[in-house]
Amino acid sequence: MPTLTDIGTLIISTPETCGNRPRIAGTRITVQRIAVWYKMGMSPEEIIAEISHLNLAQVHGALAYYYANQEQINADIATEEADYDRFASECKEES
Repeated sequence: MPTLTDIGTLIISTPETCGNRPRIAGTRITVQRIAVWYKMGMSPEEIIAEISHLNLAQVHGALAYYYANQEQINADIATEEADYDRFASECKEES
């Protein structure tokens, strides 16, 4: 009989890794990264092709976590994009 995985163990957050962002357990792959790729149109199968040490259960677990916490994760994505845009603008001005 195959070993069953408790889906509650798929996503973890620890202060010392990835800034306490939720991530796939045993990796440094954040839920935010999976959500961004998924929102860009990548399928779960394409995501595991890109990051071959992940499996479908992990990607679907990350997506389930994203949908359960969509407002907060979307806010984090927006903040990160704004920071990137500000940094890029500052670098352009210095050139």
